[in-house]
Order: sequence, then structure tokens, then C-alpha cells
Amino acid sequence: MPVQIGAKSHSFSEPTGLLSDCHRRIEMFLASLGRVAALSDKPLPNDARAALEAALRYFRDAAPKHTADEEQSLFPRLRKLHDPSVKAALETLELLERDHRQADLLHAEADALGRKCLAEGRLSETDADQFRRTISQLASVYKDHIHIEDELVFPVAGRVLSETDKAAIATEMAARRK
Repeated sequence: MPVQIGAKSHSFSEPTGLLSDCHRRIEMFLASLGRVAALSDKPLPNDARAALEAALRYFRDAAPKHTADEEQSLFPRLRKLHDPSVKAALETLELLERDHRQADLLHAEADALGRKCLAEGRLSETDADQFRRTISQLASVYKDHIHIEDELVFPVAGRVLSETDKAAIATEMAARRK
């Protein structure tokens, strides 16, 4: 069942709105990871275990689809536009793609440490410190990344992409989730 954050959730007919909704889920699951990371060198309570399992599953299964939505569906279409209003957004795309690669590495590390925490019920002090640093780095990457996308890229895309492009993006996004 999808997680709905806030009063409004977008449909596939509004792909940039749906991508922004994904950002709210990313923020929610990052906050969960942050809370669990703070406890990870102590015995893991059941509610923290459930939160950790849910967050790891989200970042393992759903987050790669979100990245593909951007890199395979949205960004290439923006790059094809020759509209002056797109220039500032286009200048951010390489940075955003680098953020995706950095986040992938951090997610792999967080997943390994999180699974170890689940298996053992807690992490050693050294592993717990590394888990906290990894989650902090992830939060930092996502904070700037989400801000750029939500405040610049998605609004521009929503204005300049044709209805045909938006429909194609929506179709591709839906196909990734079948």
C-alpha cells in the first residue's frame, strides 16, 4: 500500500507531482533511519526494528525506481528542450545524477549495516557510529538534492513539457511499478 504524506497525493497523470510525493516518502524514511541509527548500539526495540525493515525495504525497492524515473524519463526529455526557461534546470542535471550515484553507495552501506543490526539486534559501537555517519551523509545529500528538484527542476518541467511528454513519463513510471 502506498504511503500518503500530507493532504494531497498525485497520480501518474501528474508525474512531477508524483516525483515530489516520492520525496516526502524519502524524507520520512530517512527520518526513520535517523531515529534507528541513534539507537543502533543498544538492543533494538520492536518498533525500531519494524521501522528499520520498512526504511531499508523502501530504499532497496522503491528508491531505484524513483531514480530511473528521473534519469530515464524526465531528464532526457528536459535535455531535448530548447527553451530558455529550462537553462537553469538543465545546469543542475549532472549534479543531480552525481547525487544519485553518491546516494546509491551510501544506501548500500546503510543497507548492509541495517541488515546486520536486524540480524544481531544491535550494532557494535564502531558499526553504530558508521551507521549514524552514513545516514547523516544520506540526509545531507537528499536535503540539497530534493530542494533543487522540488524548487527548480520539477516546476520547470511541469510548465514546459508537452502533455505528450508528461503522458509518456507517466506511462514509463507506471511500467516500472508493475
